[in-house]
Amino acid sequence: MSQLVGRTRLAYARTWHHVSLSAPGTPPVGRLASRIAILLMGKHKPIWNPSTDCGDYVVATGCTDVFATGKKMQNKLYYKQTTRPGALKSLNMESMIRKWGGGEILKRAVSGMLPKNRLRKPRLERLKIFEGEAHPYGPNLAKFDGQRPQPRPAVEEKKDN
Repeated sequence: MSQLVGRTRLAYARTWHHVSLSAPGTPPVGRLASRIAILLMGKHKPIWNPSTDCGDYVVATGCTDVFATGKKMQNKLYYKQTTRPGALKSLNMESMIRKWGGGEILKRAVSGMLPKNRLRKPRLERLKIFEGEAHPYGPNLAKFDGQRPQPRPAVEEKKDN
């Protein structure tokens, strides 16, 4: 990827971060969501600007092990409205995990932490969520378990004569 954007020499290269929710010492869903939101916005970079989208990719694995403190699993409600009178539906966190998985809980928490503007949707698209530990983005990750991944073999271009 080119590091030259327009006439500026700002490094807008996006790196890939890995977050495993099944690792020991993983914070609760709210604290984890705020850290992921900072990475998606790019606030950890020295070139951060509120009006530009300079954030990174985040791969979250092991979302079946998402947890919350206190009684949030029973008391926190997620609402859905179809704009029809009397059609407001609610699910608590436990039933939401059973129905849609822990990834939906994490995605909604991160969505709530992002600014409510036109950059929210592209930032959420850079969040890749997986229920298990397997994911196809291994070669893209900057660091995986503290070690750099093996470089990809170079692909030779075919020239037509």
